[in-house]
Amino acid sequence: MNDPSMQSFSSVSSAKLLKRRKHGTVHGLKVPTPDTHPSLGAEELQTTIDGARHALLEKQAADGYWVGELQGDSILESEYLLMKFILKQEDDPQLPRIANYLRGLQQPAGGWSLYPGGPCDLSATVKGYFALKLLSDDPQAPHMQAARRFVLQNGGAEQSNSFSRFFLAGLGQISYDACPAIPPEIALLPKWAYFNLYSVSAWTRTMILPLAITSAHRPVRDLPAAMGIRELFLQGPPHGVSNGDAPPDAEGWRQIFLALDQAMKVYEKLPFKPLRSKALKEAEQWLIEHMKGSEGLGAIFPPMVYILITLRALGYPDCHPLVEQAHAHLRGLFIEEGDSIRIQPCLSPVWDTGIALHALAESGLTSQDEPAQRSTAWLLGKECREPGDWAMHCPGVEPSGWFFEFANPWYPDVDDTAMVMMAMCRLGGDIAKQAIHRAVPWLLAMQNDDGGWAAFDRTRDRPILEHIPFADHNAMQDPSCPDITGRVLEGLGHCGFTIEHPAVQKAVAFIRSKQDSHGCWWGRWGVNYIYGTWQVLTGLRAVGEPMGQVYTRKAAAWLRHHQKPDGSWGESCETYDNPRLRGQGESTPSQTAWGMMGMLAACGPNDPAVRNGVRWLVENQRADGNWDENYYTGTGFPRVFYLKYHLYRLYFPLMALGRYRRLLGER
Repeated sequence: MNDPSMQSFSSVSSAKLLKRRKHGTVHGLKVPTPDTHPSLGAEELQTTIDGARHALLEKQAADGYWVGELQGDSILESEYLLMKFILKQEDDPQLPRIANYLRGLQQPAGGWSLYPGGPCDLSATVKGYFALKLLSDDPQAPHMQAARRFVLQNGGAEQSNSFSRFFLAGLGQISYDACPAIPPEIALLPKWAYFNLYSVSAWTRTMILPLAITSAHRPVRDLPAAMGIRELFLQGPPHGVSNGDAPPDAEGWRQIFLALDQAMKVYEKLPFKPLRSKALKEAEQWLIEHMKGSEGLGAIFPPMVYILITLRALGYPDCHPLVEQAHAHLRGLFIEEGDSIRIQPCLSPVWDTGIALHALAESGLTSQDEPAQRSTAWLLGKECREPGDWAMHCPGVEPSGWFFEFANPWYPDVDDTAMVMMAMCRLGGDIAKQAIHRAVPWLLAMQNDDGGWAAFDRTRDRPILEHIPFADHNAMQDPSCPDITGRVLEGLGHCGFTIEHPAVQKAVAFIRSKQDSHGCWWGRWGVNYIYGTWQVLTGLRAVGEPMGQVYTRKAAAWLRHHQKPDGSWGESCETYDNPRLRGQGESTPSQTAWGMMGMLAACGPNDPAVRNGVRWLVENQRADGNWDENYYTGTGFPRVFYLKYHLYRLYFPLMALGRYRRLLGER
């Protein structure tokens, strides 16, 4: 294996997770936690905090920001390799090094998984096998036979998801008729239409237009039969989009969308399409405009890869500045190590910097300290002062907000803005006040009618859209979610908002409506219920919601119930597929910090569960001040794409320990 953090960890089966210890009661609310560890001395706690703070400050860039590696799964490498073959650029000397890393991610079962310890994924395995075969791996080699065996045992390549099918079509393995129809005419749909470019999530928006243009042109790289993957199909390449595994109660809508898909494919074959030329021009112009000032289309890997295929289909030469820039942005995601190259899905400097500052504030850093001043100056330079896509649903609102990456001005997001805002409230000093005063009304304007907040847009839930054939990436929409809503409340609390404010009251009502029957909250952007429950409880506490109510006590009881005897918390990505496993998984420093901070919000620093969590973090700190974290605790698209943020294991434990010390002192 090239990267220890992606090695094949022994998977914890569902049966084992469900058989884990059961103690206390969740619904009875009185769940005693024994104080299983000796008391922690102030000096030992201070040493741990000092070590973590020193380790974090050492990682600060000269310009004032932090950025940790962001690690995804094998599709990053396989899709990049497939894209290069579609473009006939397989002579790129970097491709063998990318293939080296891809081979190292293959699991003993033969396939490639979405996260360490997870089951193999069919689409990821089809793309991994195909990419390696194109790089001349012998199909009879043991690792290729194992991958082929897994694919055939799990339904064959014909079961690949929709986005994978576009890569297969571009390399001549299936017809474009087997891909979901995405006509470029969607660029012309008005905003009042139930389905339009701005009724879907921001990340879907940046994907469907490149796919629509490519589908209209249908470029195919012809490969010799020996380089193809006919051997991965059980019944031969598919000729159309299948019904798939639609929920029983959605079968009617699924059938309707499949019928529409077939109708659009008939339309594609018509010799005269009156709006096609205008639609293609509108879509192309939209894409070019959204590439300006950004580190790639959407600043995230999938559209950054596919825009190159789209530009080729539109006739842009390889020497065109847009094409060269798109390649450069992708190479900026490379991490070279020895004879391998791994690829990040995007870069996370604003996110990392906001959280790092927040953690350092808890550890005792002040606005007068030089690291805080450098970070504040850098963050102020990243504020979005021009309207982006979000303005379509918030006309007349003064632009503000922060994005996730180094440059992505079209897409400031609520989560980053709330995190940066509260970090600057604490460490920004006077120079940050004007930016904070702009960010607060921007956040309030982004609140949805249901009281919650989404990530990128002011929006409303349109569940019917989840049954469009292309929606199998499980992120067609960007609806309100409890974890972001909790973070916004935390940020507003730092700005002086209380439960008396109407926007806060609406948010609390939304949060209460989304509480799981077990007492926890689902996490959209972090794994999973531990993440969501921590964010909600922390946000509620920040705005002064009384924490002795039945629903908050029930949430605390859930966290207490899922703390392990050694004081830690852990939860697997598998909980998105099987909610019965909620709160269960291998221990991690970041999830232990989240569980501990959730308990701090609900029960205070003297609660035994908090002290046990503190002890676990202290005892598991490395000599260099950091912690080890092998598992993924970040979520991209639930059930589809997960993330390992390499700084989570450092700044969240520092935040938790610093907050514990601060609250203990206040008591």
